[in-house]
Amino acid sequence: MSALGAAVAGLLTGVLSGFGVGGGSLLLLYLTLCAGLGQYEAGGINLLYFLACAPAALYAHVKNGLVDRRAVIWCAAAGVLTSAAAAVFAAGLDTDWLRRAFGVFLLYVGAKELFTKRQQPGTKGR
Repeated sequence: MSALGAAVAGLLTGVLSGFGVGGGSLLLLYLTLCAGLGQYEAGGINLLYFLACAPAALYAHVKNGLVDRRAVIWCAAAGVLTSAAAAVFAAGLDTDWLRRAFGVFLLYVGAKELFTKRQQPGTKGR
């Protein structure tokens, strides 16, 4: 992986993350399919990427009044507990199975986004 290719991939996925596209998922795909990294290495890089992007996104959401502080406490507590449990569980799984499960998850989310009709703001539901 060239430094320029990595910088361009990081820049593009960062911009897409800012638009809410899911840049971390795209970065995982780039790292595993194009850069030839293994699933665990790509996941580790993705976590570092998240740590760099999350503070800016959190600041913007708080500034725009989009954060319910009470919900943050409950979500953070649940996230810490379930992340620890999932990490222990995933450590015993085969990497190929994890890769396939993640691919199925991405296909499901993509299909749901494509085929779910959203109500426009200011209109009443039927």
